[in-house]
Amino acid sequence: MAKKEIKTIMKLEIEAGRATPAPPIGPALGQHGVPIQDFCTRFNDMTKDMMGYRVRCELTVFEDRTFDVKLMGIPVANLIQKSLGLKKGSGTPNLQKVGKITQAQIREIAEKKLEYLNTKKIESAMKIVEGTAKSMGLTIV
Repeated sequence: MAKKEIKTIMKLEIEAGRATPAPPIGPALGQHGVPIQDFCTRFNDMTKDMMGYRVRCELTVFEDRTFDVKLMGIPVANLIQKSLGLKKGSGTPNLQKVGKITQAQIREIAEKKLEYLNTKKIESAMKIVEGTAKSMGLTIV
């Protein structure tokens, strides 16, 4: 079987279970010839158990207008915000702190995100989560 020729690869971040053909998704996909409603249906089915989060995905579009969707998971910052009930991080994280996060919370988030990170060790994943937490203006306790 011949390999399909790739037309483009797009990285998108969309609310889980809420992809619609409306802007900005529809026009972005339409310019590459992607069947928009097919994408929306597939994405919404894949993410229905992640409702309430924004989910990153990688969309590979082929020359024959078919596509593959690969979920990249929920961004670490969104997991932290949901875990701590924050609206947003600090605008000046080195000066203004917006909350505290425990090692247990960091571990829990790292375990959720581990399969999508470029490491397989939980300790390394925790360091990645800690870095995001610090850049959001959180104090690690």
